[in-house]
Amino acid sequence: MRALRNIAIIAALAFVVAAVPGGGNVAQGILAFFTLAFLALISYAVYFAYRRNQLALLTLGNRERALLYGALGAIVLMIAGADELLATGPGTAVWLAVLGLSALAIVRVLAQARSSY
Repeated sequence: MRALRNIAIIAALAFVVAAVPGGGNVAQGILAFFTLAFLALISYAVYFAYRRNQLALLTLGNRERALLYGALGAIVLMIAGADELLATGPGTAVWLAVLGLSALAIVRVLAQARSSY
Protein backbone atom coordinates (compact mmCIF):
# COMPACT_ATOMS: atom_id res chain seq x y z
CA MET A 1 0.00 0.00 0.00
CA ARG A 2 2.80 2.37 0.90
CA ALA A 3 4.68 1.64 -2.33
CA LEU A 4 1.51 2.31 -4.34
CA ARG A 5 1.10 5.68 -2.63
CA ASN A 6 4.72 6.62 -3.41
CA ILE A 7 4.30 5.62 -7.05
CA ALA A 8 1.14 7.75 -7.26
CA ILE A 9 3.01 10.76 -5.86
CA ILE A 10 5.81 10.35 -8.39
CA ALA A 11 3.29 9.92 -11.22
CA ALA A 12 1.46 13.10 -10.16
CA LEU A 13 4.71 15.07 -10.11
CA ALA A 14 5.69 13.69 -13.52
CA PHE A 15 2.27 14.69 -14.87
CA VAL A 16 2.70 18.24 -13.58
CA VAL A 17 6.12 18.53 -15.23
CA ALA A 18 5.02 16.98 -18.53
CA ALA A 19 1.46 18.20 -19.10
CA VAL A 20 0.94 21.47 -17.28
CA PRO A 21 2.21 24.63 -19.02
CA GLY A 22 5.17 25.94 -17.07
CA GLY A 23 5.61 22.59 -15.32
CA GLY A 24 9.34 22.68 -16.00
CA ASN A 25 9.55 25.95 -14.09
CA VAL A 26 7.72 24.37 -11.16
CA ALA A 27 10.16 21.45 -11.21
CA GLN A 28 13.11 23.87 -11.23
CA GLY A 29 11.58 25.77 -8.32
CA ILE A 30 11.12 22.58 -6.32
CA LEU A 31 14.71 21.54 -7.08
CA ALA A 32 15.97 24.97 -6.00
CA PHE A 33 13.99 24.69 -2.77
CA PHE A 34 15.46 21.28 -1.95
CA THR A 35 18.96 22.50 -2.84
CA LEU A 36 18.65 25.47 -0.49
CA ALA A 37 17.20 23.26 2.25
CA PHE A 38 20.12 20.85 1.85
CA LEU A 39 22.66 23.68 2.02
CA ALA A 40 20.93 25.09 5.10
CA LEU A 41 21.17 21.70 6.80
CA ILE A 42 24.86 21.49 5.95
CA SER A 43 25.37 24.99 7.38
CA TYR A 44 23.58 24.01 10.58
CA ALA A 45 25.70 20.86 10.89
CA VAL A 46 28.90 22.87 10.44
CA TYR A 47 27.75 25.41 13.05
CA PHE A 48 26.86 22.62 15.48
CA ALA A 49 30.22 20.92 14.92
CA TYR A 50 32.04 24.23 15.44
CA ARG A 51 30.21 24.90 18.70
CA ARG A 52 30.86 21.37 19.93
CA ASN A 53 34.60 21.45 19.10
CA GLN A 54 35.33 25.10 19.81
CA LEU A 55 37.95 24.36 22.47
CA ALA A 56 39.73 21.82 20.27
CA LEU A 57 39.84 24.35 17.43
CA LEU A 58 41.28 27.01 19.73
CA THR A 59 44.03 24.66 20.89
CA LEU A 60 45.25 24.14 17.32
CA GLY A 61 48.29 26.09 16.25
CA ASN A 62 47.89 29.05 13.94
CA ARG A 63 49.28 27.11 10.99
CA GLU A 64 46.92 24.15 11.44
CA ARG A 65 43.92 26.41 12.03
CA ALA A 66 44.70 28.42 8.88
CA LEU A 67 45.10 25.20 6.89
CA LEU A 68 41.78 23.87 8.19
CA TYR A 69 39.85 27.07 7.48
CA GLY A 70 41.51 27.44 4.07
CA ALA A 71 40.55 23.89 3.12
CA LEU A 72 36.96 24.42 4.25
CA GLY A 73 36.82 27.69 2.31
CA ALA A 74 38.13 25.96 -0.82
CA ILE A 75 35.43 23.31 -0.51
CA VAL A 76 32.78 26.01 -0.22
CA LEU A 77 34.14 27.75 -3.32
CA MET A 78 34.14 24.48 -5.25
CA ILE A 79 30.50 23.88 -4.32
CA ALA A 80 29.61 27.41 -5.40
CA GLY A 81 31.42 27.13 -8.73
CA ALA A 82 30.53 23.51 -9.49
CA ASP A 83 28.23 24.34 -12.43
CA GLU A 84 30.86 26.34 -14.28
CA LEU A 85 33.84 24.15 -13.41
CA LEU A 86 32.18 20.83 -14.23
CA ALA A 87 31.14 22.07 -17.68
CA THR A 88 34.66 21.59 -19.09
CA GLY A 89 37.29 18.88 -18.87
CA PRO A 90 40.06 21.01 -17.35
CA GLY A 91 37.55 22.58 -14.98
CA THR A 92 36.53 19.12 -13.78
CA ALA A 93 40.18 18.23 -13.20
CA VAL A 94 40.72 21.43 -11.19
CA TRP A 95 37.51 20.81 -9.23
CA LEU A 96 38.57 17.28 -8.31
CA ALA A 97 42.12 18.35 -7.49
CA VAL A 98 41.02 21.16 -5.18
CA LEU A 99 38.50 18.93 -3.41
CA GLY A 100 41.09 16.17 -3.02
CA LEU A 101 43.76 18.52 -1.68
CA SER A 102 41.24 20.11 0.68
CA ALA A 103 40.20 16.71 2.03
CA LEU A 104 43.86 15.77 2.43
CA ALA A 105 44.54 18.99 4.34
CA ILE A 106 41.57 18.37 6.67
CA VAL A 107 42.74 14.80 7.35
CA ARG A 108 46.25 16.10 8.05
CA VAL A 109 44.98 18.67 10.53
CA LEU A 110 42.81 16.07 12.26
CA ALA A 111 45.72 13.63 12.49
CA GLN A 112 47.97 16.38 13.87
CA ALA A 113 45.34 17.39 16.43
CA ARG A 114 44.82 13.80 17.61
CA SER A 115 48.55 13.13 17.92
CA SER A 116 49.09 16.15 20.17
CA TYR A 117 46.88 14.77 22.96
